[in-house]
Amino acid sequence: MKPRIMVMALLTAAGAMTLAPGGVELARALWLLVGTGLVVGSANTLNMWLERDVDCLMARTKSRALPQQRLAANTALVFGALLGAAALPVLALAGIIPAALGLLALILYVGAYTPMKQRSHWAVWVGSAPGAMPALMGWTAATGHIDLPGLAVFGTLFIWQVPHTHAIGIYRNREYSAAGLKTLPNTHGLAAARFQILALLVVQVAVSLTPALLGVAGTAYLVTAAVLGALVLVQGFAGDGSTKWARNVFMTSIVYLPILFGVMIASGQA
Repeated sequence: MKPRIMVMALLTAAGAMTLAPGGVELARALWLLVGTGLVVGSANTLNMWLERDVDCLMARTKSRALPQQRLAANTALVFGALLGAAALPVLALAGIIPAALGLLALILYVGAYTPMKQRSHWAVWVGSAPGAMPALMGWTAATGHIDLPGLAVFGTLFIWQVPHTHAIGIYRNREYSAAGLKTLPNTHGLAAARFQILALLVVQVAVSLTPALLGVAGTAYLVTAAVLGALVLVQGFAGDGSTKWARNVFMTSIVYLPILFGVMIASGQA
């Protein structure tokens, strides 16, 4: 069930709860985390069920259980549906807003993002919303409402995903094209993809400063976000847009986000 995505979702949900003002009751926090895990598990399972034929065509996914027929497709479908059905009442115990956001994330990921990947490169933007949703679910479980500070945390995680995913699209361009997936590089070319990645890295750095400006995190986070952002921009603008450059952008983004979010949490609790 894509364990790395699951871990990221749970960590960002838990982190957002700790950042939110006022704290959260232990029982509510546990319901939120269990419900988040169920939603993510459902979304990933149903995504892999829908993409089982596409996954056969790509090296990084062809070893999954469904393409290898180690798991029956109907079993995966039922399992994913049951996880989704269980998630909503569990999330409701953490609050109506987290439950509504969880339902929205599930619908966007399975009903919009997954089929859209074979039709438009804009799927990246649609898929980034459910990817960042656990943080907003965690925030609203603690606060009971959606506000600008919570949206700043959500936005930081949301915008990070877009250049990150476009970079993958460059260095896996042939593989994605062969599988029929629409990415920015194979619909608009490498030059356009590089330009958009660079523009989005600038936006990413700017958005990453907003949690500090809105009082979610302190000075240590602001300095960290600025320094990390400068390093990301230097690396990005110094590159040539090649496959190697794209892979470096991708690898840097993997290091960047945990440090940024970790310092955000530590600074917010200080």
